[in-house]
Amino acid sequence: MDRIERILEAGGAVVLPTETVYGLFGRALDKRAVQRVYDLKNRPLDKAMNLNVASLEDMLAFSKHQPAYLAHLFQAFLPGPLTIILQANEQVPHWVNSGMKTVGFRVPSHPVTLNLIQTFGPLIGPSANLSGRTSGVLFDQIMQDFHGEVIGVKDDEFLTGQDSTILDLSGAEARILRQGAITRENLLAQLPELKFKGENA
Repeated sequence: MDRIERILEAGGAVVLPTETVYGLFGRALDKRAVQRVYDLKNRPLDKAMNLNVASLEDMLAFSKHQPAYLAHLFQAFLPGPLTIILQANEQVPHWVNSGMKTVGFRVPSHPVTLNLIQTFGPLIGPSANLSGRTSGVLFDQIMQDFHGEVIGVKDDEFLTGQDSTILDLSGAEARILRQGAITRENLLAQLPELKFKGENA
């Protein structure tokens, strides 16, 4: 862990478990760290990154025009397999969200990863795989794919292998951009006031 912390502090990238798949994490506010993740994954630079944060306060610090029910949503589902897209404010570096008007937020539930986010965050953490390949769920395979260029925390058994649900709250109506572990029904059970695109008010 000391080595992982030193790498994050120095602007490097490490492989960490979430609750879904492994992520390739680096400090979001450090341009060198973000570029390192892009380079390792061979990820197109116009493909935006999410911010991994540890609290609702962190989410509010990097967004604007949040829906009134955001705190309730956070309490009900986070930490957990949910990515929330909000309107980005001026605190979000262009190298994180590719200059878009929105930014995604994740709060992974793995205790080691969440602790590192609290210490060094916000962090970016796209799936730990080469761009275009299946998201990584086997630590040893990830190490092989990256040719030993990164280190990380191994915990294959914690992962479900199912991607997070992506919920877009940047507009007047909610949209599910990717169906994952949390369903529309799960969301509505906790937040009946949630209005999805195309529904009558």
